[in-house]
Amino acid sequence: MTLPVRTSMRMSAQRRQAAITLSVSAAAISVVGLTAFFGGYRINLTPSEPLGLWQIVPLDRSPVVGDLVFICPPDTAAVQDARARGYLHSGLCPGLLAPLIKSVVAVAGQRVEIAAEVRVDGRLVHASAVAEKDGEGRPLTRFSDGMVPHDEVFLHSSFAGSFDSRYFGPVPASGILGLAREVLTYAP
Repeated sequence: MTLPVRTSMRMSAQRRQAAITLSVSAAAISVVGLTAFFGGYRINLTPSEPLGLWQIVPLDRSPVVGDLVFICPPDTAAVQDARARGYLHSGLCPGLLAPLIKSVVAVAGQRVEIAAEVRVDGRLVHASAVAEKDGEGRPLTRFSDGMVPHDEVFLHSSFAGSFDSRYFGPVPASGILGLAREVLTYAP
């Protein structure tokens, strides 16, 4: 009759050990995750840039053409519409949006023209075809031509389906979190 008691005690000890192991593992994963987050590491799951681990590197100067940046999207009607359509992920930027990774293709004072493609100061921006509809056939409204205002930037991604300044226009440079640096990425 003592066999069931020992088996029961052994199972109870195994359950305690499993609970302790799970708790320690969860705590370790949380510590690693928080350390990575506060260290500026982010995971990109969108096709606008290579998938994988990226780091936000502080930007101690004004942005320039060619910078690849992490930026919080502004709270505009176009961005709100993009969120409603599912283009943008949730995150910790204002409006609870995830930061975007985009290239700066124009800065304050530069003229942007948008037709079938984007031109900055008359020069064609590579891979900048402007779509009339999104992947689900919904119409897209493109930004109208104009000068990039003071303290703003015009953003672009060469990915054809990217939601960038072609559609939401220039954005405040103050939303830039830093330069985007690839750490461990995969480009299909």
